[in-house]
Amino acid sequence: MGNIDVIIPVYRPTKKLFTLLDRLGEQTVEIQKIILINTEQSYFDLLVEGTKFWQKYKNVVVKHISKKEFDHGYTRRRAVKESESPYFVMMTDDAIPEDEMMLERLIMPLQKKEVAVSYARQLPNEDCGIIERYTRSFNYPEESRMKSKEDLKELGIKTFFASNVCAAYDRAVYDGLGGFVKKTIFNEDMIFARSVIDAGYKIAYVADAKVIHSHNYSGLQQLRRNFDLGVSHAQFPQVFEGIKTESEGIRLVKQTCRHLISIKKPWLIIKLFWHSFCKYLGYFLGKRYRKIPAKVVRFLSMNKEYWK
Repeated sequence: MGNIDVIIPVYRPTKKLFTLLDRLGEQTVEIQKIILINTEQSYFDLLVEGTKFWQKYKNVVVKHISKKEFDHGYTRRRAVKESESPYFVMMTDDAIPEDEMMLERLIMPLQKKEVAVSYARQLPNEDCGIIERYTRSFNYPEESRMKSKEDLKELGIKTFFASNVCAAYDRAVYDGLGGFVKKTIFNEDMIFARSVIDAGYKIAYVADAKVIHSHNYSGLQQLRRNFDLGVSHAQFPQVFEGIKTESEGIRLVKQTCRHLISIKKPWLIIKLFWHSFCKYLGYFLGKRYRKIPAKVVRFLSMNKEYWK
């Protein structure tokens, strides 16, 4: 399982990046290269100034791009070209491996020829809110699962759900299927994962490969994130149309309500409904972005550079 590269897009990095690199250095499998694709060099230079970054992290390669160049698909696609390893792992700079076995467990399913992608379980940060904490357990349960084309009828969109917050790829299959899409506002991981499923390969959810990663989004942030989600669904109908999507959201809301009642915090249902409304409104508008004035689209979007 050697010859693994880790690829991490970086923007305005904090000291948390050092924690991530330290945890990667403790993994039980050797990492050949850690490739950082950093947006705007000045932010990165400010972080590492006065540190012994280059002496400490000798296997780190940094490529700088401008904010104008960043794209969820193209930036990662470009980063993969910097790797020559048979396996590569995509991560984000705010995801921290929970233990030293994370990479070894994540890569393990790729030893089977039919598996093209594996992705890790995301655990909440200590400061994570109750609702988001439950959402993490809903999307990333305790049980591992292998997913294939046969699961489309049962799982719907969850069949090709995979997250580049922490996901491993078989390079030969990745190249054979054309890699990440060149331009997308969001969802480059799921767009590629759909091609994996359609080609007859499998996706592994590896529950014992764990990273700590969560957000405490406001209602407006949820709206903007889901607006971009809706845009990606509208731009790639061949990937998302005809697949159950909204039903998963409804199921999450119902189960979260039951959870809040069971832990005797029913007043949080008001916040749940507000955030759920923001998510739905954002997704609804995103799916119809072509009918919305350009200025409004930029206001609603979380990725404003995409529209320039």
